[in-house]
Amino acid sequence: MSRNLSAHAKRSETVDTLIIGAGQAGLATSYWLTEAGIEHLLLERRTQLGGAWHDRWDSFHLVAPNFVLRLPGMHYAGPDPDGFMRRDEVVRYVQDYAAHVGAPVRLGTSVKRLRASNGQFEAETEDATFVARNVVLATGAYQRPKIPPASGRLTRHIRQLHSHDYRRPDQIDSRAVLIVGTGQSGTQIAEELHDGGREVHLAVSMCPAAPRRYRGRDTIWWLLNSFLYGREVGIAFPTVADLPSPAARFDCDPHLSGKNGGHDISLRQFARRGMQLYGKLESANGATVQFSHDLAERLAFAESAFDREFRPMFDAYIAAANIDAPRDDRPPYDDFMPSTATTLDLDAAGIGTVLWATGYELNFGWVELPVFDEWGYPRHVRGVTTVPGLYAIGLRWLYSEPSSVFAGVGLDAAHIVEHISTTRRSAGSRRTTTDRAERSIAG
Repeated sequence: MSRNLSAHAKRSETVDTLIIGAGQAGLATSYWLTEAGIEHLLLERRTQLGGAWHDRWDSFHLVAPNFVLRLPGMHYAGPDPDGFMRRDEVVRYVQDYAAHVGAPVRLGTSVKRLRASNGQFEAETEDATFVARNVVLATGAYQRPKIPPASGRLTRHIRQLHSHDYRRPDQIDSRAVLIVGTGQSGTQIAEELHDGGREVHLAVSMCPAAPRRYRGRDTIWWLLNSFLYGREVGIAFPTVADLPSPAARFDCDPHLSGKNGGHDISLRQFARRGMQLYGKLESANGATVQFSHDLAERLAFAESAFDREFRPMFDAYIAAANIDAPRDDRPPYDDFMPSTATTLDLDAAGIGTVLWATGYELNFGWVELPVFDEWGYPRHVRGVTTVPGLYAIGLRWLYSEPSSVFAGVGLDAAHIVEHISTTRRSAGSRRTTTDRAERSIAG
């Protein structure tokens, strides 16, 4: 009996710093840990590298141009910096980065439980327990598809699909589809399905729009340069402390597209092209759904967001940096107001599928530590949590808007590694990692 128990006992491994998740955030942290000479190991639940990019649809393109690919130690150096990578190219970039930095990754290893024990952390997987002095939570911002409660009140013959599981138009086996949500995924999928001949009904979220280009540059170019260099010319880039509330960390991103060379997305133009727009989906009962009455306000919110939130910062940066940029030559906003309704009979409209483009929620249920706020977000200061030795990286608005994307995650990772390193050395050299990171990201 003792031999039988021993055969099934989990092996134990000890490591100084354990990174849970080997997407771009975990790999960037690995880069700086290697630079600092700190032993570490990455555990990745997937059987291949590439992170959540594997979960995007077949025709997916990055919304941001290739010049944002600035992971520490390997900036984009290809022939098309203003192009937009496809899904599989992004996966390869992450895989190539892991090889380039020599990241010590253990694939196919899912952590089922993380707890504190005897002044250290224990991470339990299917067949091993990893004991670590430090743990970095790097499981990303897209952990679990979020589906509204109304889904449970739809009749069973209506197929339901989350954008997480959408891959191509032929998955939609009916002539008409209701897409709920107009963030980046919802609007791009709506465009693809409409172009593929589907009749698209679209429930509009309170998500912003942004122009593809502004004053002679891609909008993301101005955002990146304001982030990297704004401080040098006296223009402050917003941080999480500037958000109106902690809930704003989860607001949706502006709808844009990187497909076909990159282009604007306009909900009013969607309507002009034949899509049917509605307000927020508020309830469902069988095959009948109800929407809010405020479609006009939602369209106005989307259209005003750029001028309200981004244009003042970009104009201030252009002036402070003395950049010779052309004037704002965007055409006036379209004032077309589409017809709408607040009730929709899915059967009568021929809608056989409801596609939930409603984003993701955090899922740290496996972390048995008192570190999470009411939104399930780790309590932290730039990734240094309230539990000593526990860190978080790659989450939305961890420190600033680029924290969860290629352009910003490296600086946050450097900050975390600096904090880990200062427990091993004197305070006199504590800024070494961050200084080097800033040179790497901006270089």
